[in-house]
Amino acid sequence: MSDMMPPGGVWVILVFALCGAYVHFRGKVRLRFSRQLFDHSTILAPVNCLLYCFSSAPAKPYLDTQDYPELKVLDDNWEVIRAEALALQEQQKIIASQNLDDVGFNSFFRTGWKRFYLKWYGNDLVSANQSCPKTVELLKQVPSIKAAMFASLPPGAQLQKHRDPYAGSLRYHLALTAPGEEGCSIYVDGERYTWHDGQSVMFDETYIHYAKNETEKQRIVLFCDVVRPIWFPPVRWFNALFSRIVMGAAVSSNAPGDKVGGINKFFGKVYGVRQLGKRIKSRSKPLYYLLKYLLFGLIIWLLFF
Repeated sequence: MSDMMPPGGVWVILVFALCGAYVHFRGKVRLRFSRQLFDHSTILAPVNCLLYCFSSAPAKPYLDTQDYPELKVLDDNWEVIRAEALALQEQQKIIASQNLDDVGFNSFFRTGWKRFYLKWYGNDLVSANQSCPKTVELLKQVPSIKAAMFASLPPGAQLQKHRDPYAGSLRYHLALTAPGEEGCSIYVDGERYTWHDGQSVMFDETYIHYAKNETEKQRIVLFCDVVRPIWFPPVRWFNALFSRIVMGAAVSSNAPGDKVGGINKFFGKVYGVRQLGKRIKSRSKPLYYLLKYLLFGLIIWLLFF
């Protein structure tokens, strides 16, 4: 009977396929299949499906900030936070990564998005403590916030459609300076939200979302990852451990002296392979996709067979 059972690698692939399909079809808006197949959210699909199963947050794009009363301290002090953000902006410290050390947001920089980290999954940043002491102190009052930054979307900038890879958190935006016009909005699973100064919004960043600023005014938000509420303690502990070890390894720097995580150090070293891929794609798309699929097939074979 055991000889008739498929090998363990087949079961693993089946789990990935089922979880990946759930992630792909979750919500009303989705990526094209060929993109979703190789998206980082597919790689983490089994982890995310575990978190979805035991999440006490409703499965919808936007969530009610009133259900997260611990965040009110940020809403109440938004002008204090804004003052430090605008000072950073004046000093030109809210910037794109300069050193290929921010794999999580590397593609965003090409379309104008910029950031200044305040904390990142258990890692404090020296530059944030020095430049934004009041905001950092406020963030410390909210233990459910695992990561935070000032995120800038200048005039003409945009973020392409994407879903964040990890479902262990929910996304909170507190608008610090925004045009307050429809031309500067975020769309989550096809639903538009327009930022207004001093107002906050919570959404599930694992739904497809994108943003654009077609106005002539800057948009800066306080961007926070708030831990997803999990009702089953073992899964809650797993989420905390995964966040600390894996997400924590993706910490990036604002300035010399800040810690750079192992994932970002590795990314900087292998980026040359990505650049080679781009050169091949510019010359021959069929060859590029053939090599890409062969590489992924080889990885799957080595891992599971």
